[in-house]
Amino acid sequence: MNQPVCTCALTYAVGVISGKWKLYILNDLRNGPKRYGEIRRACTNITEKMLTQQLRELEKDGVVSRKVYPQVPPKVEYSFTELGKKLTFLFDQLAEWGVEYIKLQHPNRIDLLQKPKEQTSEFAKSG
Repeated sequence: MNQPVCTCALTYAVGVISGKWKLYILNDLRNGPKRYGEIRRACTNITEKMLTQQLRELEKDGVVSRKVYPQVPPKVEYSFTELGKKLTFLFDQLAEWGVEYIKLQHPNRIDLLQKPKEQTSEFAKSG
């Protein structure tokens, strides 16, 4: 399959955060560093293989850092890098756009906006 040629900064930026689970992972990290298991519980229905893959890609792209603590059992935490933190201001705007989009384009799915916050991330609530 031919990949599109990256021709602008926006294409690169979207490429970094695109992926079925990356926005959910990034949204979860907005509240501070998280251990692997915490992220796994927040991203319901994600497989361990997919979570590991998405976290590795985000780490490779310099958006997320992985800190390993030398203890038994091993403890690993994920958090935003300084570069990754700069993405977070976009999340609220994207969620607001999602709410407007649902209201205008999919009014029959307004139920997506009614879910209690503790059951879903901002992204799942708005999109």
